[in-house]
Amino acid sequence: MANNKKVLIVDDEPEFLLALQRTLEAKSYQVTTASDKTEAEGKIKMADPDIIILGTMTPRGEAFSLHKWLKKHPRFKDSPLLVIDAPLEKRLTSGWSIDEGVQMDADDYVTKPIEPALLVPRIQAVLERAAKRIKVLIVDDHTIVRDGIRAVLRLQKNIEVVGEAVDGKDAVEKALQLLPDVVLMDIVMPVMNGLEATKQICKERSETKVLMLTQYDDEENILMAEQVGAYGFIPKRVASSQLIADIKSVYAGQRLQRPTVVSR
Repeated sequence: MANNKKVLIVDDEPEFLLALQRTLEAKSYQVTTASDKTEAEGKIKMADPDIIILGTMTPRGEAFSLHKWLKKHPRFKDSPLLVIDAPLEKRLTSGWSIDEGVQMDADDYVTKPIEPALLVPRIQAVLERAAKRIKVLIVDDHTIVRDGIRAVLRLQKNIEVVGEAVDGKDAVEKALQLLPDVVLMDIVMPVMNGLEATKQICKERSETKVLMLTQYDDEENILMAEQVGAYGFIPKRVASSQLIADIKSVYAGQRLQRPTVVSR
């Protein structure tokens, strides 16, 4: 892997900041630094880093505040993030609280003291994981639905739509041909329904995770989807707000919680 990636380091300890900067520059990374939240926000917009190293900042809570800003920003919310927390004895002044830690959404986490050289392989590992694109197959018999989902997914740097299928039989054939990581599967379709297609895909290719995406979100369909091997079930009525996060969770091997069934 060519180490010409752009790195932003945010930390208010000058010696640590300089040491990490020099270590990464010696490995041919392009490094930008910031020492507080306001400076970091400006540098992120200008530098468009490939990875952000979120170190310690005083007062306590500043690092978490920047973390929240990142996760709400439409452009940077999916940026690879490595958090460096304060040592236990400094946690009350410049570290993360327990409540903040529960809300942390980072690709890696370490605590000080840590030698900059030991961070290099961790940074490389985070970048390599981020470079892997999640291959998605969209299955729905309505062209307008497939077009809408594809348009949303193509905005994501780490998601690739590898194909589309118009019915369950087509889905099984393309899943075995294209080898997607995740299949977004409707239920009610001609030729073969989505539940039967899911059953066959899970049997023939266990590496592929099937995520049901349908308007038919009744208790019976949710239960049957679980029984045939689906990793999750997303009602189309809420898909726009959680689709990307759920694809990533399923790709990582996490089964989704059951959705709340709405009475009709």
